[in-house]
Amino acid sequence: MLPFDNRTDQPNLDWISEAIPELLNRRLASAGFLPISRDDRLYALDHLGLPSTFQPSRASAIRLAQTLDADYLIVGSFSTTGARFQAKAQVLNVEPLHMSAPIQEEADMPHLLEVLNSLAWGLAKQLDPQFAVARNTFVAAGAGLRVDAFENYTRGLVEPDPDEQLRHLKEAVRLDPTFSPALLALGKAYFANQQFDLAATTLGRLPRNDPNALEADFDRGLAYFYLGSYVKAEDAFAFVSKQLPLPEVVNNQGVTASRRGLDATSFFQQAVAADPNDADYQFNLAVALRRKKDVAGALRVIAQTVKLRPSDTEAEAFQATLRAEPQHPSTPSAAVSNRVNAAFDPTAQAENLPLERIKRSFNEASFRQAAFEIEQMDEDRLASLPPHKHAAALTEAGMSFFNQGLILEAEREFQAALIADGGNADAHAGLALVREQEGDIQEARAHADESVKMQPNVTAYLVLARLDLEANEKPAAAADVSSALKLEPGNSAAHALLQQIESKGQPVP
Repeated sequence: MLPFDNRTDQPNLDWISEAIPELLNRRLASAGFLPISRDDRLYALDHLGLPSTFQPSRASAIRLAQTLDADYLIVGSFSTTGARFQAKAQVLNVEPLHMSAPIQEEADMPHLLEVLNSLAWGLAKQLDPQFAVARNTFVAAGAGLRVDAFENYTRGLVEPDPDEQLRHLKEAVRLDPTFSPALLALGKAYFANQQFDLAATTLGRLPRNDPNALEADFDRGLAYFYLGSYVKAEDAFAFVSKQLPLPEVVNNQGVTASRRGLDATSFFQQAVAADPNDADYQFNLAVALRRKKDVAGALRVIAQTVKLRPSDTEAEAFQATLRAEPQHPSTPSAAVSNRVNAAFDPTAQAENLPLERIKRSFNEASFRQAAFEIEQMDEDRLASLPPHKHAAALTEAGMSFFNQGLILEAEREFQAALIADGGNADAHAGLALVREQEGDIQEARAHADESVKMQPNVTAYLVLARLDLEANEKPAAAADVSSALKLEPGNSAAHALLQQIESKGQPVP
């Protein structure tokens, strides 16, 4: 997703060039695609020897896409008359080379985000003509986001001056304290500024079920590590590794465990098994083996470290001390004095051993690729189930997303459930909830009616009750709630609606 061309002749709107791909990436990721992030794009430009502000030609854009191993390239532009905002996009299929017809959306300037969300839906349909999620769901997914908060967030991403970056990101969080991408970016900015206490606090504000939570906890673990709070650091890394056991995450979990005086050998063995060509993982395993008095094992592993990184003077020094056993190893080399490895460790000091090395960043592309592959594996596993069980699992996932406020992801699961089993009443009930939240009363009622026809259920009856009450159809609302309570007498949401209906003078049978 390349920055969109600014065709307004208004430089103060340049932030929209980066804002559009940022929002489109998030919507397409929620829709089940794997968009390549801005950071990956900047990395590719650097790899090609091009500045981050480079505006590629069609040929260089294709080369950029090939460098990133992208299947599709999305390009576009935006313009405004002052009152109206217009955005246009096209999809280039990289192999074979084919450019789609342009997709165009426009609306009044205050509805800029609705334009972009609608554009994201159009792109999803271009990428997958069978894509079933409704346009309104894309629009509703961003309904709570303020344009000024999103502007400050985007300006914070592209601002080169650290102080200005912090100012914009803090303003974005102030304007919308629940906007998790801004919280993540602010936490990362604090971290880059070595304000580790503020970084840990800010990153900790993201809910654990947020799509950005894994990345946030990796950085939060690093912040706690630099603060010397090793228990909190290990907990943060453990949360990430349970879901995505990437080698850098497992390695850091081991480093923090070692700082607490615990045996971290198994963590480093796992990291080495996942990436045997990383010299730091080999080094850490060698140190851990030496802590366990396995000098022969440590020698074998440190030899691999030196082979992988011949210029590693600290590894060479450690190898020499191991060869000289049973003498105590010599004082670690000056390489240990870097900020990452300089934390005091009584166990290491007692045995005069070097400290294990922390990984300060993870491969974001691998991180997202792993998450995507895990999701694909889950989908393949579910697809092997009988249709009714497949649909039930998808519906359960959809309800989980809905309860987190992720209605785009929720509808994606509900629609997939109906493809697996068209007679799934719970999937229709879930779609009724989504349509109700979007304000599409007619579709919400249609799905709820279809759901109770297939199988009476509390969720659909409560949707109908709320719709009837909103329409001032109090007898019908009372009947709906009564039906729900017969199925589930202790349902708290049904009892809350019952009290609301009775307060309007309508008895509930």
